[in-house]
Amino acid sequence: MKIEDILNKQRTCVALSGQNKNDIIAELIGLMAKDGLIAGGRELLDSAMEREGLMSTGIGKGVAIPHGRTKGLKKMAGAFGVCKNKIDFGSLDGQPVQIFFFIATPQSIIADHVKALALVSRLLNREDIRARLLEAEDPQKVMDIFMEAEKGEVR
Repeated sequence: MKIEDILNKQRTCVALSGQNKNDIIAELIGLMAKDGLIAGGRELLDSAMEREGLMSTGIGKGVAIPHGRTKGLKKMAGAFGVCKNKIDFGSLDGQPVQIFFFIATPQSIIADHVKALALVSRLLNREDIRARLLEAEDPQKVMDIFMEAEKGEVR
């Protein structure tokens, strides 16, 4: 699995405007709806918020990987965003979050969901990548950073 299998520049925003966890997740789901992947997104938002209720998806180092499942999706997809504001996401390390990668999965898929979480976690665990993503000026630059990182070319 590669990042471009789940993310594209249409579902990428370098200026999320949300002020809290719910706003950010809704904004990321909105990117998916705008790209035509889902209609409305209420079921996906409910699923993601239910997951957040179990344990925060703020994994630390200023990163959160919220995720949810829905019947209204044909294939797994992601949405990415950076927020200039620091959002309290209840992260494991207690630090606020600025980098968000939402993963939406159809109800029937399990193995690929885990692979996607592992891929995104591995990439966003790297400090150099996080720093570059925070500075990215447009969605294409975000995609370039992720694809270079997968190839091991980020310096």
